[in-house]
Amino acid sequence: MTGLLDSTDRDQAARAAAERLGLLLGLLGVLAFAVTLPATRLAVAEMPVWTVGFGRGALAGLAAGALLLILRVPWPGRKDLPALAVTALGVVFGFPLLSTWAMQSVPAAHGGVVIGILPLATALAAALVAGERPSAGFWATALLGSAAVVTFALLDTADGAAGSAAGLTGGDLALLAAVVAAGLGYAYGARLSRHLPGWTVICWALVLSLPVMLPAAAVSWIAAPPSGASAGAWAGFLYVALVSQLAGFFVWYRGLALGGVARVGQVQLLQPFLTLLIAALLLAEPITITTLAFSVLVVGLVVIGRRQPIRRSPD
Repeated sequence: MTGLLDSTDRDQAARAAAERLGLLLGLLGVLAFAVTLPATRLAVAEMPVWTVGFGRGALAGLAAGALLLILRVPWPGRKDLPALAVTALGVVFGFPLLSTWAMQSVPAAHGGVVIGILPLATALAAALVAGERPSAGFWATALLGSAAVVTFALLDTADGAAGSAAGLTGGDLALLAAVVAAGLGYAYGARLSRHLPGWTVICWALVLSLPVMLPAAAVSWIAAPPSGASAGAWAGFLYVALVSQLAGFFVWYRGLALGGVARVGQVQLLQPFLTLLIAALLLAEPITITTLAFSVLVVGLVVIGRRQPIRRSPD
């Protein structure tokens, strides 16, 4: 009996250590992703939007392919291809292209608050993918969080500094669609990371996307070459390609696999605040009382949603 208890204690200690490491890796991933919107805004200010949107995926895909070749990583199994395809649609196509387009008209600080519902979207997508049954309280909180974000978009302006008219803009809708895409990409990528190394999941998703991304990037580049872009714009482009689209996912998917999607996903609650701070530092975007108040509100609602019971189905 004593041996059985000791084994149980060791298992619990190992799970706790894995969760702590997962949370730390998740925090590093969120820090990497928090720079994405300000870096994208820097890039699209001087470079054509589709050159940035397709170019980041193409460059990340080429880097990922080179890494897989150098390390001689075997091809993924056929059974993993559908989940990899959904992962690619979410985090290689959906979120990058939609958020890049939105950053033409939406301040990065504003976008950071809209992206603030991503932890909830990730939890919802994970519940659907894993066949879990969220409680009525969870769904109610999810609806309240979404309503809060839409209300913020209606009250805020498309560019607070310019004083333009308030309203729900195309950029806001693109960001909301980007959140849905990212949530699905995170959930499917995390599921794959249970039996594949997390870094290979994003690498294979990027490589599978190259037949579309590479020609699209070439056409965009030829049609509107970013020859006059400054060093700052190029730095923003390289960041979103090599960090936001590639390296950030190495630690993010590993963290989700170690600590669990629901638990580690909540570290994303810090992302709106980090994005607001980075946008203020890099782009001199003002942090208004409205933005700050809705940031706190959205984070509070996501915290409440995380605490609502969810009945889990076995894998």
